[in-house]
Amino acid sequence: MQIRSYDKIEVKIYETREEMGFHAAADAASCIKRLLEDRKEITCMFAAAPSQNEFLEALAEYPDIDWSRINACHMDEYIGFEIGDPRSFNGYLSGKIFGKVPFKSVNLINGKNDPQKECIRYEKLLREHQLDIIFLGIGENGHIAFNDPDNAGFQDTCWMKVVELDAACRRQQVNDGCFPSFDEVPQYALTATIPCLMGGSHLFCMVPGERKAAAVSRTLTGPIDEKCPASIMRGHENVVLYLDDKSAEDL
Repeated sequence: MQIRSYDKIEVKIYETREEMGFHAAADAASCIKRLLEDRKEITCMFAAAPSQNEFLEALAEYPDIDWSRINACHMDEYIGFEIGDPRSFNGYLSGKIFGKVPFKSVNLINGKNDPQKECIRYEKLLREHQLDIIFLGIGENGHIAFNDPDNAGFQDTCWMKVVELDAACRRQQVNDGCFPSFDEVPQYALTATIPCLMGGSHLFCMVPGERKAAAVSRTLTGPIDEKCPASIMRGHENVVLYLDDKSAEDL
């Protein structure tokens, strides 16, 4: 393992994505247990993407986590997909972790609801819970959640919004094997905004794979601006970025 620092981001680099996922889960479990020593319950927000597979698998199997004191939520969802749709992010997370461990509560975004009303409903829920830990990734275009370069707002006043996904983001969904073709990827989604994500007390960001190398490099060494939304993390007080050798190859 290598450890580096870029502004306020601590970066941990492992040889394989399996090692990355295991050690990220170990660090996350330690943070969860530490917070629960002083808190009756905490809230964790999860990203849904194949980049999270190894991490979620390891976290779901990690021993001695009191899931019954943890509220779960997620950060984005396609418009038009109902709860449980296998193509949806809530469906992905239910299969990877929400349905595997006994959370105190699991709060899902319903992409089938009226988009604006669902944003209002879910934002109210998020604001009622302190976001203690956020587990996220970085997209090939530098997005975090569905805040693409064309719609990212560092100064957004809302915590949830409707966005049109850019072509690079939609192509990534095909590259990741989530959809068989570009035309089948939904064009619109609901997403937690950047101020919402940056309001999390602790951020754990898992980004494996060679297709993410350029975005990782821009995030850590480029300008901090909305052209690379993930760059905003360099100003957060508690963020750890987990990479494998392939995603770190441009550093």
